[in-house]
Amino acid sequence: MTRSKQSDNDSKINKLLADMDKSVADSFTYKQRKALQKSINSQSWRQHNVDLRPTLALPFFPWTFYIVFLVGINKRELLPVERFMATAMFLLIIFINGLIVIGCSFVLIYLLKSWLGIDLFPNESLGIWDEFKSYF
Repeated sequence: MTRSKQSDNDSKINKLLADMDKSVADSFTYKQRKALQKSINSQSWRQHNVDLRPTLALPFFPWTFYIVFLVGINKRELLPVERFMATAMFLLIIFINGLIVIGCSFVLIYLLKSWLGIDLFPNESLGIWDEFKSYF
């Protein structure tokens, strides 16, 4: 390991210990500090199936912005609020997908009805069939 990488790893441990109460930080043995360092340096928890991190640099702004989109297996316990939000988002996605499927089904049924020449309301039309025919 290079000297700069070693000092970077030591600074991470020192930052971690500095954020703790002094009595707690002083209670760690050498072996425990090495275990903490090994845990911090291990990046197996950072591996994701999809890891998209685009950066956006806007002109005339001194900052750059980034967006992170990660997909992977969640290996941590969820808080009750997070569990509720995950369930609510799942139900919302199911509901929205259901609406899309039902809407597409109605449009397809309407196009099929128009193709077969079935006229339920004489002299009334939504214009979807005429628009659809104009593409072909």
